[in-house]
Amino acid sequence: MGVLMVPRPDDELWPTLGPQVCDLLEERAIHGPGALRGRPYVLDPEKRALIYRWYEVYPQGHPRAGKRRFKRVGLSVRKGTAKTELAAAVAFVELHPEGPVRCDGFDADGEPVGVPVSDPYIPMVAYTEEQTEELAYAALYVMVTEGPDVDLFDPGLDRIMRWDGQGRAVPLASSPDARDGARTTFQHFDETHRFTLPRHREAHQTMLANVPKIMLFDPWSLETTTTYTPGEGSVAQGTHEFAELVDSGKSKDRTLFFFHRQADPRPDEDLSNDDQIRAAVREASGPSIAAWPDFEGQVDAIVSLYNAPDTDRAYWERVWLNRRVQAGRQAFSAARWAELARPGQALPEKGDRITIGFDGAQFRDATALVATHLETGFQWPLGIWERPPGANEGEGEDQEWECPADEVDAVLVEAFDTWDVVRAYVDPPYWEGLVTTWQGRWGEKRITKWWTNRLKAMAYALASYQNAMKTGELTHSGDEVFARHIANSRKRKLKMLDAHGKPLWVIEKERHQSPLSIDTATSGCLSWEARQDAISAGIKPKKKNTKMIILR
Repeated sequence: MGVLMVPRPDDELWPTLGPQVCDLLEERAIHGPGALRGRPYVLDPEKRALIYRWYEVYPQGHPRAGKRRFKRVGLSVRKGTAKTELAAAVAFVELHPEGPVRCDGFDADGEPVGVPVSDPYIPMVAYTEEQTEELAYAALYVMVTEGPDVDLFDPGLDRIMRWDGQGRAVPLASSPDARDGARTTFQHFDETHRFTLPRHREAHQTMLANVPKIMLFDPWSLETTTTYTPGEGSVAQGTHEFAELVDSGKSKDRTLFFFHRQADPRPDEDLSNDDQIRAAVREASGPSIAAWPDFEGQVDAIVSLYNAPDTDRAYWERVWLNRRVQAGRQAFSAARWAELARPGQALPEKGDRITIGFDGAQFRDATALVATHLETGFQWPLGIWERPPGANEGEGEDQEWECPADEVDAVLVEAFDTWDVVRAYVDPPYWEGLVTTWQGRWGEKRITKWWTNRLKAMAYALASYQNAMKTGELTHSGDEVFARHIANSRKRKLKMLDAHGKPLWVIEKERHQSPLSIDTATSGCLSWEARQDAISAGIKPKKKNTKMIILR
């Protein structure tokens, strides 16, 4: 069965507040939005076992006796397993004035005694402001407004408080102020596979750093998610990969607990086979979910989605089998791009022949200059300019951001002064004036206007770029932003076929107005196309100055 649990269970069980936490949940909590709304909350065996692990404490006689064992918890399971509701239930018991969530000593049998947090502060973080009212916070709101303990809480859409005012849970978007978690006792991050932007990762790191601040509260964090798309650099990816390092012994962390369940891929797997696809869904679900009422009806519905003609099957595998697979529309393999990285490689020598690609926008996106070594096919960004988070999203001068044209120009001048730039392909829109200046400075043979809106030409250039990655003819410097733009690129199929009868495609963002930029990928493609055309035109790398020694 495809399960990663870090750390794995010990031979001797740890003391845990889990039984007391589960008892309060099943006595006082209800199910949130959905078919079971308002019914008494019931934990299946797997969720009960997870809570037991999450609430393990150090045993009597240990220097940290009674303190939480785990400060950071990650849960990665398939879509439709009520993981968000489980997080809401944990928030409920952490906020509850009678919640037995911290150890206050041990009883005569050596079992920990649970007590509530005196003044809990519980940030519940979603990836967008709109989602804060749709995910775990929404489930918690139902639990406190429709359950048996309504008289213990003062609920609102922007906070849920205890009636005595001692403690609150708050919904936060994914870019909270550093103060938002300054006195956290418990915090939850929901759907962390969607936390892909730099501001998402910065918010996550800021709030994790808040956990050690008030140790008397013994605070901790919970992250729940369906698994991530490789290469997007999400918080979920970082947590999962770190857990794998800990599991392999390559890194050490006593405070992490991580649980991931998936359907392990088989070498001879055929998901078009009805028996195999159903077995995969059952494996990804686990035995506890398989015991749910009418589980086979859910399997029927999941399988029907796979068989629908317009289904993105890579996406289907990720959300229903919880497998880390490349997005179906992803233009380039992020894993392959990572394999091609040569981060320690020196840049070409002064005077070497290179080509350059340029693409970007002046205001609402990113701009990039990418160089390619004519001789080796090694790529590196000369410069990348990204719109800062929050810029151009409101009104007023403080919100305005414009790509600094003088910096772009200076970087290109330095490149021409350092290397022999044989060709530069530049996409003119938004930059006509500057491009004209470049052509006047270096000539139209070296500065070529290469319009990326010529769909057929762009499609063939992208196919060549992708093939260079597959064959390994292309390598690169390992720049993080460049890699992110490569991973962000999505295919848009055209109503044109190549010579083999396959649809041509160009790249676009995941959606219109997405903050996930792709401009460096386009610049890399133009730089590669310039190299290919230069080689086809007979331009060769400069010969190195060598001395011949003749032995007599």
